[in-house]
Amino acid sequence: MSTHIAVIGAGFCGAALAREFSRQAGADIRITLVGMAESFGAGVAYGAARPEHLLNVRAKDLGIDPDHPGGFADALRLSESGRLDFLPRLAYGDYLRGELEQAIAASTATIERQPHEAIALERERHGFRTFLANGDVFHSDRVVLAVGALAPQSLAGIGPRLSVHPRYIGWPWQGDVLDRIDADADVLIVGAGLTMIDVALSLRTRGHRGRLRAISRRGLPPQAHLRRPGAPLELPPHLLRAFRDADLGAVVRGVRQLAARLDDWRRVIDALRPHLQPLWRALEPQQRASFLRHLRPYWEVARHRVAPAVSDQIEQMRASGQLDIRAARLLRARWVPDGLETVIRERGSETVQTAHYDALIRATGLDTDVDRTSDPLVASMRESGLLRPDPLGLGLEVDAGFQVQDASGHPVEGLYCVGPLLRGALWEITAVPELRVAARQLATQVLAGPSPALGAAAPGCRSLRA
Repeated sequence: MSTHIAVIGAGFCGAALAREFSRQAGADIRITLVGMAESFGAGVAYGAARPEHLLNVRAKDLGIDPDHPGGFADALRLSESGRLDFLPRLAYGDYLRGELEQAIAASTATIERQPHEAIALERERHGFRTFLANGDVFHSDRVVLAVGALAPQSLAGIGPRLSVHPRYIGWPWQGDVLDRIDADADVLIVGAGLTMIDVALSLRTRGHRGRLRAISRRGLPPQAHLRRPGAPLELPPHLLRAFRDADLGAVVRGVRQLAARLDDWRRVIDALRPHLQPLWRALEPQQRASFLRHLRPYWEVARHRVAPAVSDQIEQMRASGQLDIRAARLLRARWVPDGLETVIRERGSETVQTAHYDALIRATGLDTDVDRTSDPLVASMRESGLLRPDPLGLGLEVDAGFQVQDASGHPVEGLYCVGPLLRGALWEITAVPELRVAARQLATQVLAGPSPALGAAAPGCRSLRA
């Protein structure tokens, strides 16, 4: 009897899973890969990219195979110098689609594409039913949620008229919405992270001359990579001990002390990565909440860095006065007879400022808050009790085998998750090096099927529940 596995999501995680199933599955396995037609095989991150958008990781580290990190650079036949470069994201999307095509062609298992959005999932007595946006429904024995991050939430304070006005851009990568902004327009960008960087670069590439103001609660833009990476670093014994003891305070102190002694703090951040998932699993819920409240913004800008060429362009825009990045919150935005009126409060200020802009762009990035998302698939699963949101808004709860937990906290047999929605369980699970390893591990588990051991933490290990 054959087993039918549905993989919902055809971005990096979906492509990586399909590739692993191609390697591991036999002829008795049927895989259906579900994803949006316009970004199938590459996902939003690479399928919706523009030519000016560069990767945030060096080419040498982006191979889809955990055993061959240099696969992307090899596919492009890059020189030793070229392997250290930050290439266009469109090139990486092409690479992922090529890897997926090769996996499908070489697979003993049957791998079929379903280029339609999955909008609902229901549990049946023996398996699951997946509902697609085109009206089709299909049954599978097991399901893997590989949907990536969720669409950003709606901005608070947006008036009803503005919310449907063309001067408000809630998703900057939809069609030609950025092309419609007048080159002399004054633009307010809500968000100061990687999405803001992409928006600013796209407007610059289109010859924008008007003023750009970006706001976020702390006004911290991402830091830049060095043009050439520093030497690998081994953490000192006292810092390794702090990780083993899950002593978050000692970890923070040790990182600060080490960074102050070295020529470049980036070497320290990069050396932490192998230790982050075990640390996060060992932290108590209140420790995780404390990290998110006090340290997360600073960690994000140091950990998720941009290419040097991108940073140079952003700094040029800031130096010229075209781009202004502030620590502030948008309290209100509405469409009035003379334009777009905003009310903003800068961080630390006891007063508010009213200002007019020609356009407002939401650039808050993708999200993992399952409890607040309007994503049709995830929201329907949440409402039906088929999944349990992480209490800190970092995704959904899973057991140690990546099986999704239902509203009662019980594993849903045959329903798995991989990707950024596992942040509540693993924290460091949004970049290629961690995702490709997780995809391989999960493919092995899914093919083995549910077992009494799956979902039970090994001796001495903590559960993956937040």
